[in-house]
Amino acid sequence: MLCRCHCTELAASFYDIFTRALRYSNRMDKARPWIGYACAAGAALLCTLIGLAMAPRFDIVNIAMVYLVAVVVVALRFSRGAAIFSSVLCVAAFDFMFVPPQGTFTVDDVQYLLTFAIMLAVALVISGLMESGRRQAEARAALALEAETERIRSTLLASISHDLRTPLAVMTGASSSLAEGGERLSPQERIALAQSIYGQARDMSEQVAKVLQMTRLETGGIALERDWAAIPEIAGSVLARLSERLARHRLLVDLPADLPLVRVDATLIDQALTNLVENAARHTPAGTVVQVRGQHRSNELVVSVEDFGIGIDDNDIERVFDKFHRGASAGGGGVGLGLAICRAIVRLHQGKAWAERIPGGGTAFRFTLPVEEAPRPPADAESA
Repeated sequence: MLCRCHCTELAASFYDIFTRALRYSNRMDKARPWIGYACAAGAALLCTLIGLAMAPRFDIVNIAMVYLVAVVVVALRFSRGAAIFSSVLCVAAFDFMFVPPQGTFTVDDVQYLLTFAIMLAVALVISGLMESGRRQAEARAALALEAETERIRSTLLASISHDLRTPLAVMTGASSSLAEGGERLSPQERIALAQSIYGQARDMSEQVAKVLQMTRLETGGIALERDWAAIPEIAGSVLARLSERLARHRLLVDLPADLPLVRVDATLIDQALTNLVENAARHTPAGTVVQVRGQHRSNELVVSVEDFGIGIDDNDIERVFDKFHRGASAGGGGVGLGLAICRAIVRLHQGKAWAERIPGGGTAFRFTLPVEEAPRPPADAESA
């Protein structure tokens, strides 16, 4: 038989391994059911080692309690099958190693049969309670998911119906005027009506596109196509495209030329920055300063769109990036998805997005991108 000291060392080592395995049990049990049975076998072995270390100083009943604890732990963590398997293994190990006559499965004292029955009953009762608890938890989670889905659907329909009603009314009125009395209107009036129809149709198209993009981002329908890109170039493209919307604002750009390259999906980062700039242009009065900045901080690049408007309420500063959320102080239209799309894109790049107040008034919307070591140019290119 193993010496007691060696059994103690083995028990300590195996206990460390067993506890580490249990940390991942809940997450892996459904995906790999065999893990529960493996941990049940490990628990029986661990209890046997502990029992051998206890045998010289403790009564056999105390050793039985160690096995009972193992059965309880397995029943709490794993399925009913694993719990029953654990109780059978623990009973067999306890009987073979400690119940006289040792080394056989023969039981001379009937009282140990009661101990075995208690172990099995405990496994069945606890595993039954845990199964019931799991089913109830899954049912509650399903109901919560259904309620959240219904809430999002209702919010989306309410937002779209509200925000599309106005442009549809404008388009209907303008097109009706052109159709019924276009010949009586001056060229300037016809052009103004046509431009109004075009502008409203463009806004509607952008809102629908945002809903579709948010859906694709949340369902994993977008795969990143990373490549090395320069944030100043992406920002330059965004600001040039939005020059008309920014015409009524004072634009400041602080993007140092020595900012490091970032390995990103340039199209998506372009969209994220576009949403931030559009948000600043839409929700701040004419003449407001809008500043686009870039900073290199240790291993990340911080991109900021700062406006010096009326700012955001305290209740909105933490929720401004939530889907369909539009702050109480925000004006203008939109379905409340622009900032949510920005955050989803940034998270795909292992970055984070947030809003914060600017001292003296205004709000800064920032996001980070990880900075990786850029590849070095080939040796022949350097020599050239």
